[in-house]
Amino acid sequence: MPYRAIGNALEAPINILLVTSRQTKRWVIPKGNHPTGITAHNAAAIEAEEEAGVLGLVCPTPLGSYRYRKRRNNGASLMIDVDVFPLAVNTELGSWKEQPERERRWFTLAEAAEAVDEPDLRDLIRSFGPVDFKAATRRYSLLGAVADKSKVGHMFAWFQRLLPKSGNFFELFEAHVVTVVAAADALARLLQDGNPDHIREIIERENDADEINREVLRTVRETFLTPFDRGAITSLIGSLDDAIDEMQATVQAINLYEVKTFEREMKDMGAIIVDAARITAEAMPLLRDVGTNGARLHELTERLVRMESHADDIHTAGVKRAFKEQDGGNAMGFIVAREIYKHLERIVDAFEDVANEIDGIVIDHS
Repeated sequence: MPYRAIGNALEAPINILLVTSRQTKRWVIPKGNHPTGITAHNAAAIEAEEEAGVLGLVCPTPLGSYRYRKRRNNGASLMIDVDVFPLAVNTELGSWKEQPERERRWFTLAEAAEAVDEPDLRDLIRSFGPVDFKAATRRYSLLGAVADKSKVGHMFAWFQRLLPKSGNFFELFEAHVVTVVAAADALARLLQDGNPDHIREIIERENDADEINREVLRTVRETFLTPFDRGAITSLIGSLDDAIDEMQATVQAINLYEVKTFEREMKDMGAIIVDAARITAEAMPLLRDVGTNGARLHELTERLVRMESHADDIHTAGVKRAFKEQDGGNAMGFIVAREIYKHLERIVDAFEDVANEIDGIVIDHS
């Protein structure tokens, strides 16, 4: 399921790319058979490139699945189960393999859900982004400023003027997750093209996140009434900060060892990080009304936990392959690869910690 965000992370509407089927010309997501010897999510990425002409990192953890009836050339009509993998689009090709046979079009989430015929797919599309929670997240002056002005260097003066004066922890949480999403996107780009500009951006974003973290701690000390237990507030912002700190540690290792190309498993873990950041960005505004949004928050944290488990498997496979490939005597190559995998795993672990903190808040306040 190819998607893109339009604008800043928290306020950005999500668009879904659909293509027409060859025969009936109905709107569908790119899909195809799962070839032997290739992972399901990589097969999905290939189908997206061939059918829709888009490239990007695809999350190895499926969003869900749906069923539809497909007519074979021999006349049989069979039920097909389809796993759906989110693909964060970063490149749209001007020409692609099946361009003469299909039309592609970007839809809003609501439009995409209405355009497809399969009820289960419709539900998956609707579940992908915020549905009824936008009204609770309309205060974006701070978030826009963080997204637009987060530059490296001495920025605390302007930043301090923008911070809420009334102990508004929710805006601080949401401002922090803006930096996390931006850093995750930059990390994904780095794992794809190796451009050092992405390293600098992640360091800039981490500096912004540190300022927000310090402001949360100061506000906790100075605010008499807090929306949650003080320990829950500091633990939540701490786990968010751990995620972006580990992103910085990852790119510092990449820069130190001058790594320019990355294994498929590293890119897969990067895709999980991108999707985990997106899910976290959806969860933060819902904390404004935990009682109403408890069920949705629990659904999102379950996804994060599932992603962490999947990332562990990818981490193990990647380290194992690195060991086998370096068995010829290049011990340093294996040590470098293992170091990068270790940091990528720690990023995903931090997102699981965020999920656990959110679950604790939901249990206490819903």
